Amino acid sequence: MKLLKKCLNDQMPFTIFNSILITRKTANNTAKETTFIFIQYRTDCLFLRLKKADVTNGHAHYVYTDQLGYLCSSSCHQEFSSDGAKHGTLTSPHYPLAYPPNTHCHYEFFGRGKERVRLLFHDFYLHKPADGSLDCANVDLLQAFVNVDGRLEKVETFCGTDLPKPVMSNGPKLMLEFRGIHSSRHSRGFKISYSFVENFGITTGRQLKEFPCAFVYNSSESRNGTFASPNWPGPYPRDTECTYFFHGSQTEKVHLHFTNFGVEGVLPCEAISGSDYVEFSNYMTEDSRFGRYCGQMKEFHVESDRDFFKVTFRSNDRLDGMGFKAMYQFLEVTDEYRAPLQDRASFSASILGGLILVAAIATQLHGLYH
Repeated sequence: MKLLKKCLNDQMPFTIFNSILITRKTANNTAKETTFIFIQYRTDCLFLRLKKADVTNGHAHYVYTDQLGYLCSSSCHQEFSSDGAKHGTLTSPHYPLAYPPNTHCHYEFFGRGKERVRLLFHDFYLHKPADGSLDCANVDLLQAFVNVDGRLEKVETFCGTDLPKPVMSNGPKLMLEFRGIHSSRHSRGFKISYSFVENFGITTGRQLKEFPCAFVYNSSESRNGTFASPNWPGPYPRDTECTYFFHGSQTEKVHLHFTNFGVEGVLPCEAISGSDYVEFSNYMTEDSRFGRYCGQMKEFHVESDRDFFKVTFRSNDRLDGMGFKAMYQFLEVTDEYRAPLQDRASFSASILGGLILVAAIATQLHGLYH
């Protein structure tokens, strides 16, 4: 019983499995007061309800019913192996009803070989005091841990009601720890889909199985498209290297337009600074023409000198970053890059909006001084 904790979720269905009768008698050994304790049960919780009866002339009359509440162990541990299923769904206790207070759960994932564990969040609502606190200290939370050199290292902490971005492990193992301290009737917890993947969450290009993480983009298959860092739009996993190969025809070059870029590191992105980086090359080997890219950057463009281009992304085992997303386009060597129609349309709209705003301000000023 030392594991039992008091909790208050009265929406859960229970079934009665036992009751206890307590009778207090008078001096002449006749029953004066009788109390029934009904015990109801559901997997990890006991519900106690007290019914008290006065006994007069041999007849019992209920005078009150007192609900003592729930006693819950509220502990859970689940293991998921890719040997059993490559994908599935995970939910917090009693989802979509509120999870009990003092809930403590561990969820462990075990893949094989090159597999990575990827988590996609579909619903997330944890209890958080309405004090405007921005951090996750002393509140209900969900944490993700990965294995780094034989030790568990925390990579993500989630709390509140914002839907988390996808999470990916740095290897075949990952662990989640859920601590639901408080709960409330609105705290429905979370719903997550998990999968054991070998494509690193990269859905474009053609994967080359002979490399740990490599994808090829041929102009013969598509002259334009997008590519992104592993696990995009979630943070990229630690200790990961992915290569993107672009092959055009002999008269083509490759143009890359990075629309999002957030890779942990400081220029010049060298190993001594513990920086993650993105590197470009016109060859299979390194290319001195291009330096390494890291840090937070606005939109930028990179262009190859010829029909082949290689992009290498490398993360270490220290920090996580947002990653990147880019558009690629195969152009004739003599052609100049032109933004796609949708980009030009949005740019034109922003210019038009600016002109309208300037005109409105000018009209107001004219009215003030005339």
